[in-house]
Amino acid sequence: MFWLVGTILMTALIWVPYVVNRIAENGLWAALSNPNPDTRPRAAWAHRMESAHGNAVENLVIFAPLVLAVQVTGAATALTAGAAMVFFYARAAHLVIYVLGVPLLRTLAFFAGFLAQMVLALALFGVL
Repeated sequence: MFWLVGTILMTALIWVPYVVNRIAENGLWAALSNPNPDTRPRAAWAHRMESAHGNAVENLVIFAPLVLAVQVTGAATALTAGAAMVFFYARAAHLVIYVLGVPLLRTLAFFAGFLAQMVLALALFGVL
């Protein structure tokens, strides 16, 4: 549960830097006036961070129910706790690597998070 809460908090805060960038690029009022979501930031890192945020939300939708199901069913073990920790760090690495624009490492970080999710799923099926 600790790693789930950490992942939720990280995902919840990813928007802050790219919104600060939006304010810097467009001014406070324009940034607060519900800008067109299709308007791409001029800063490439901010665009990549927006994309990373969307990806983090998409993966949280899978990770959170798995962790909750592991807890509710009593399937929690040191392995599932480790998988949740790996997921958190894989997502943190994915975010940083995505913002830096390193595609191969980004894919590896994403895959590590995916494998952690599969450990949780397999634990629920009693395979691990």
